[in-house]
Amino acid sequence: MPKIDRSSGLSWRKHTTKKELTIWLYWLIGLSIVTYAWNLISEKTIWFFVQDAGTQAIDIGSRMVPPKLSYMDKLWQPVWDTINIATIGTIIALIIAVPVAFAAAKNTTPHPLIRTIALFIIVSSRSVNSLIWALILVFICGPGIFAGTIAIGLRSIGFCAKLLYEAIEEIDHNQVEAIQATGASRAQQMLYGIVPQVLPTFAGVGVYRWDINIRESTILGLVGAGGIGLQLNGSINTLAWTQVSMILLVILGTVIISEWISAKVRHAII
Repeated sequence: MPKIDRSSGLSWRKHTTKKELTIWLYWLIGLSIVTYAWNLISEKTIWFFVQDAGTQAIDIGSRMVPPKLSYMDKLWQPVWDTINIATIGTIIALIIAVPVAFAAAKNTTPHPLIRTIALFIIVSSRSVNSLIWALILVFICGPGIFAGTIAIGLRSIGFCAKLLYEAIEEIDHNQVEAIQATGASRAQQMLYGIVPQVLPTFAGVGVYRWDINIRESTILGLVGAGGIGLQLNGSINTLAWTQVSMILLVILGTVIISEWISAKVRHAII
């Protein structure tokens, strides 16, 4: 009678039990976090207003119909301002993001300390929302389009630089080595070996970020940073709900058009 090896079965069972315990531990931690967060929300929520939210939403919705079409005459300039904020802010971000990306990439950075500084710039930019940047800049520079443009630029630097430096690190190094073998300098290697490979990524990131910035620019007016958000804030404060609905339709149309344009441009590039 052949001898049965029980050690492999016990080892498999022990491994399975350990895996199951780990999964249950993760579920317990997740459930504890959700329970704590729910208790925290419950303590700071006035549930009387929440229970009445449905009725209030229906009431406000009825007041928003029909949209005030005649108000469109006052929205052309804010919409144009919003587009300019997004466009100029994206250009500013790309101009700064390119050197930051080359400084952050492992294969192009001149020194580890410079790479650390570049990564810090990327993280700092991405950690602060554009609305917070706008709020700070409104106090520094005053309300208006300038503060909104700089806010969009500061917010976009980290996003663009992160995607660019990742693309730089993933290039085909054989092309760079071939150019290096010709006796090319470090600058020539970057110009002819790296830049052509990341140029499509650069263009795609720029268009994609512009599309995002169109959306973000529509709300900067809530803190006084210009754009159509300024009109939206004023209409909400005066309870002009028909104007609010018209502004929301204009914002929706602007975002749809920007999405269509960015999709066409990305398709042409890629």
